Amino acid sequence: MKRVVVDHFGDPDALRVVEEDAPRPGPGEVRVRVLAAGVSFTDAQLRAGTYLGVPKPPFTPGYELVGVVEELGPGCSRLREGDHVAALTVWGAYSERVCLLEENAIEVPEDRDPAEVVSLILTYVTAYQVLHRMAKVRRGETVLVHGAAGRVGTAVLELGALTGLHLYGTASARDRAAVERHGAVAIDYRHEDFLARVRELPGKGVDVVLDGLGGTLSLRSFRALRPGGRLVVFGHYAMLARGRKSWRGWLEWYGATAAVALWGLLSPNRRVLAYRIQKLRDRRQVLPVGSRPPAFPVGGGPRYPEWFQEDFRTLLELLRRGEIHPVVAERLPLSDARHAHELLEQSAAKGKLVLVP
Repeated sequence: MKRVVVDHFGDPDALRVVEEDAPRPGPGEVRVRVLAAGVSFTDAQLRAGTYLGVPKPPFTPGYELVGVVEELGPGCSRLREGDHVAALTVWGAYSERVCLLEENAIEVPEDRDPAEVVSLILTYVTAYQVLHRMAKVRRGETVLVHGAAGRVGTAVLELGALTGLHLYGTASARDRAAVERHGAVAIDYRHEDFLARVRELPGKGVDVVLDGLGGTLSLRSFRALRPGGRLVVFGHYAMLARGRKSWRGWLEWYGATAAVALWGLLSPNRRVLAYRIQKLRDRRQVLPVGSRPPAFPVGGGPRYPEWFQEDFRTLLELLRRGEIHPVVAERLPLSDARHAHELLEQSAAKGKLVLVP
């Protein structure tokens, strides 16, 4: 089989394709033939070595996949060969075949386009969880979305409109139509001061800011909150520059994030929350027998892998009903992974890039 490896941290040239024997599933694992692997900005961070917890090279990137179960390892009982499944892999999805823990594989309908479904796993689940698990938005609230024309930003706008939110989104002038398509108010971040704009609103700010960029932007975003407001920081965009790790961006991001976190702790009526999708999924909490998981406490606390599956299935149902519309920008063969990474910065407003082994 073929798989893509990062043989050193760096720009897209760090990606290469290797051939090797297909893996065999271990205890509790299933082997999946990959039908679609999503390409995300997070993959670029993994490749550049800026993502928190990134493995050392050589490793295979790829945060998400949809595929077909080919073989069951010892101890597997829920899935069957031929089942179509989706998984948040964090890394490893850029491959023709992948072994997954059975508990992390979620059944998906066979009649859905795998490239559409893979668009939900990271992009839409992130958007859904920052809105509903972290910020706990309520109908009628006002939300400011940074990077609103990007993949996650667009998903936030789509889901926010379904929830009945008043939406504002920062984007470049060329992406204004992409933001306004979802009923949001576009703010040209190059020529307008978003802080001045939202302070003109009743309450002199917004209820929620979703910051997928991070860095010094988070500090100004905190100032955009009205009393009772919540800032959700979930991105590390500033750490990457021209496809490589930016040490200056790294220092600025950590410094600004620490400062805004302290600001949130000291504020009596505004909060700062950090979000990472795999942390929300993976961390388990032991509960007394027969008890139910409590609502997610804003600011931290117990996390449950069941929530990832629950939220993903909610999105599958919205997709089935035609209430969300993930856009696939381009489908490329596995051998074009390097080119897909080169396209990442150019295609944010056009939809999802997908590798089709």
